[in-house]
Amino acid sequence: MNTIFKDYEPYKGDIEYRKQGSLIAFEAGTAVTYGLFNAQERGNLFITPGTEVYAGMVIGEAGKGEDVFCNVCKTKHLTNTRTSASDEALRLVPPKILSLEQAIDFIDTDELLEVTPKSLRIRKKILDARMRKRAEISANAKS
Repeated sequence: MNTIFKDYEPYKGDIEYRKQGSLIAFEAGTAVTYGLFNAQERGNLFITPGTEVYAGMVIGEAGKGEDVFCNVCKTKHLTNTRTSASDEALRLVPPKILSLEQAIDFIDTDELLEVTPKSLRIRKKILDARMRKRAEISANAKS
């Protein structure tokens, strides 16, 4: 990243952050179509089937204002009984692939951007959900 100083200006107010929450992976593993199909009902996805995910990784943008945990590694349970509706093909909405600038613009104050030669991944600063909740409670208690 690079910046160049232009000049001083009057205070414009606090920086606005996004009002949408994040879809967060619940467990580590490989994302599958069935899990992503259930997650896409909750917001816009950033990943495709076959993507390796880990707990605390942001996999999409939630439709609501708070973070939503999704299990994208969840597979469909197989049964011996078959119905005409059970074997329908699952259709996924194409994911929103973020550029570096879009990913930097998307991250919130409690998130980080991992930049590797092959991918860009957004994650929570604190990966463990319980530790993240404790940190949030203690931060609210201090303010």
